Amino acid sequence: MARTFTTAFNNIINSDSINYFFLFKLELSQNYYFTSFNRDIVWDSQTWVSDGGVFEVDPPKTSSIVDREAYRVVITDIDNDFSDEFKQGVIGADIKVWAGLLDSTGNPLLNSGDIISVYSGFVDQPSIKIDWDTKYANLEGTSPMADLDQVNLFMVSKDGMDNVSATDTSFDFIYDDSEIHLKWGKV
Repeated sequence: MARTFTTAFNNIINSDSINYFFLFKLELSQNYYFTSFNRDIVWDSQTWVSDGGVFEVDPPKTSSIVDREAYRVVITDIDNDFSDEFKQGVIGADIKVWAGLLDSTGNPLLNSGDIISVYSGFVDQPSIKIDWDTKYANLEGTSPMADLDQVNLFMVSKDGMDNVSATDTSFDFIYDDSEIHLKWGKV
């Protein structure tokens, strides 16, 4: 199914100059909504804050191969909000990033079809960096393909599936005395 964009979006894409902004949703102990635009934006029933301290973001990348690189967002942490969040543990929390375009007058296109998902993943390596007078929160998101080489241990026991699903009963009879007779060959 082909994605359709508005005429305004297509006109900007086909123009000589493209200006864009980012929207970031961080799902930590509370949800944070930030934008790289110079004023607050209301999109998807949320107010995306412009003075939330967005300092740096990885630009969108296109690739013809499976990308195993991490995605990075850097936010200033003047009030220690993210330092406190990191102490509580944020690994595995959701990060979502969208990009939008600015029209010729510098206003964002905010139709839901004109906002493009750039990244959706999980916090993998949070860190705090202090650079002179400014403190930065580095949020590195995992690549969905980053764990392809990882070997995960799966416990085969009566209770082994409980970590995956409390309602799954597939391993409940794994050590019971039961026999299955299979017929092989011609009958």
